[in-house]
Amino acid sequence: MASEKNAVALTGFFSSLFHNLPKLLFTNLLFAVPFAVIFGIFYLINILTGLNSMFIYFLTVIPLFPFYAGVTQVTSHMVRGEENVDILPNFIGGIKENWLRFLVHGIVMYAAVFISYYSIVLYLGLGSKNGMFYVPLALCILIAVFFLFMFFYVSPMTVTFDISMKDIYKNSALMTFGELKHNLFAVFGILILFLVCATVLMCSFTPVLLIILTIVLALFIVPSILSFIINSAVYKNMYSMIVDRDSKSKTIDKKMENRRKGQFCDDEEEPVAEDYSDLEIDESADGDEFIFYHGKMMKRSYLIKLKKEAEERKNLK
Repeated sequence: MASEKNAVALTGFFSSLFHNLPKLLFTNLLFAVPFAVIFGIFYLINILTGLNSMFIYFLTVIPLFPFYAGVTQVTSHMVRGEENVDILPNFIGGIKENWLRFLVHGIVMYAAVFISYYSIVLYLGLGSKNGMFYVPLALCILIAVFFLFMFFYVSPMTVTFDISMKDIYKNSALMTFGELKHNLFAVFGILILFLVCATVLMCSFTPVLLIILTIVLALFIVPSILSFIINSAVYKNMYSMIVDRDSKSKTIDKKMENRRKGQFCDDEEEPVAEDYSDLEIDESADGDEFIFYHGKMMKRSYLIKLKKEAEERKNLK
């Protein structure tokens, strides 16, 4: 049963990826402009100062990360199964609504990578002289993996929910352990993307072609597909966890309020039938792919059936 679910999920992922590929490429075009400008600025800084440090280049991530909010906004709509996602409005809206928080995320990411990289290099060198240093080396690698998994959730959680920064990082940290299987799925997807890109670069027979292919991959292909892979792996469970926790929290708050009022019998709200009025779905489209709706993955045909039944109930009233 588990293998069947995984096969269905994998099929749904590739179906959604190829269906949204033109939009993903357009998203990369929007992201490529600030990427090229900001990287060019730090490239000049690196050359003029004579530092020639890779971490000067990596400083690009801090001012660039707010633009990644637009990429995350677009891909999160795609993995939810929404049809006819408007790329430009969502990209710009993601930046305008989240630029400050993503600027902070960029600083945190830069610090995490900087500290992890130099710690691993330091203990790797010391370990070659004294085996005892392999223990802190292993610890540094685990911490680096922890930060990697945490940032799988930081970006989509920021663009999806209006919650505090403290809760974003707390929830993301919890999900690094609680959603380990999905984190590994994301890593596997990233590895496949890396191998594809490496294979393409290995096919370049001249330095000029290598530079061109690297620029094409970095600017026009990798960013949005990377975001799509990560969101496809983690978004559904992240969304369900946050929504369910919020719902449980409100229920507990209501019960506590009732107890303060001396009421020890909680009134249960009558279930309200879903009317699916907010569901926009193209009934004429081909295929029967899975669509993410209100925290659940359901087939298009089943959602169409539910919506029609809801409309019939409404007409009978």
